[in-house]
Amino acid sequence: MMNIRPTDENDIAALKTVLDATGLFPSEMLPDMISGFLSPDESDDIWLTGTVDGKPIAFIYAIPEPLTDRTWNLLAIAVMPENQGSGIGGAMVAHLESMLLAKQQRLLLVETSGGSGFAQTRDFYRKYGFSEEGRIREFYAAGDDKIAFRKPLT
Repeated sequence: MMNIRPTDENDIAALKTVLDATGLFPSEMLPDMISGFLSPDESDDIWLTGTVDGKPIAFIYAIPEPLTDRTWNLLAIAVMPENQGSGIGGAMVAHLESMLLAKQQRLLLVETSGGSGFAQTRDFYRKYGFSEEGRIREFYAAGDDKIAFRKPLT
């Protein structure tokens, strides 16, 4: 059974393994990305870790969008490849949404590539209630659009 909890400093090594396995982004970026959340200072960022038998196998990261009314941006979600397709990613998104609803937040956004290698990612977001809202052509590179998805939190 999976447990979802706030990420802590002891998760970093295992989450680097998740990143190396998924290729979401270079794992050496993780300590800097999460340092504000782990610091004793107040942070609005949300980092959650999904564990099975105490072992971190997934994470999700979201931040409030500056200068908006209760809008959040889901910046990263990753699940170990051998655990993908088992509902773990969906459970992570549902947990994040529950947290945001409890804080009376309004909207959750996520952006991804329009490239063929990200078709499964786009299908994932659609499956969990996100709708395609916009596209910036050739954002990432020639022929690689950025696609923005949105989900109202109601």
